[in-house]
Amino acid sequence: MVRIFADSTCDLSPELIERYHIGIIPLHVILGDEDYLDGQNITPDGIYAWADEHKTTPKTAAVSMDDVMQALSPALDAGDEAVCFAISSSMSTTVNVFNLAVDELGAQDRVSVVDSQNLSTGGGLLVVEAAQMAEAGMNRSQIVGQVTALRPRVRASFVVDTLTYLHRGGRCSGLAALAGGALRLHPRISVREGKMQAEKKYRGRMNHVILAYAQDMESDLLAAKPEHVFITHSGCAQEDIDAVCAYIRGLGRFEQVHVTRAGGVISSHCGPGTLGVLFIAGE
Repeated sequence: MVRIFADSTCDLSPELIERYHIGIIPLHVILGDEDYLDGQNITPDGIYAWADEHKTTPKTAAVSMDDVMQALSPALDAGDEAVCFAISSSMSTTVNVFNLAVDELGAQDRVSVVDSQNLSTGGGLLVVEAAQMAEAGMNRSQIVGQVTALRPRVRASFVVDTLTYLHRGGRCSGLAALAGGALRLHPRISVREGKMQAEKKYRGRMNHVILAYAQDMESDLLAAKPEHVFITHSGCAQEDIDAVCAYIRGLGRFEQVHVTRAGGVISSHCGPGTLGVLFIAGE
């Protein structure tokens, strides 16, 4: 049997994690002197409250070797193999920690580590695909080969409500943050080859921006791989999420439209009000 593991930045819902029997290994969120486990003992709303009170952005850190080894050991002891997915190596050292833990366990011939070259449910899409392949009885090398082939086709982007968190984290200048707030500018940020880059900027109220952002992708959405699409947000108004969900369902393309809440690590860097539509491009 092949078991599928992923770090917590895959932002999959508890329902999907349970449905596909995915093992989740947490990254760390550091608030001052306190170290928390992403998705276990800290919530995004708690992170926002701390960040606003202290006027700074939380720090985040990769998974620990101990956590990886503790997660993998029961599967290996049961005679299973494993495929582990990590956030882009351009954004975190998590993939390296996975590899070190596999070496420490002496399990190089039973565990494969995949750099998702993505973040949030951009990586989550690959995790779900791998889990479905494992359920279908594919072996470890087949799963790795197929998800690696899918990896360049993942389309991950999001629009940001506030530039404050990106600014606090050193990801935009103070002037850009000030201008963004004054002019209601909301950048679209996409992941390309494992790295984030700013693309189009939207202006106006976020409810209009979110829907316009989704509609701008209509031709790509209509040509996408039809099994799954994710709407992932870091705490948006429910009516705005519902509007995007209704629009995407109305396209009649996707078999499953998943709405998920971003976890603590992703939320720490993008702040509240961010929303992304993530899918795999068609062949």
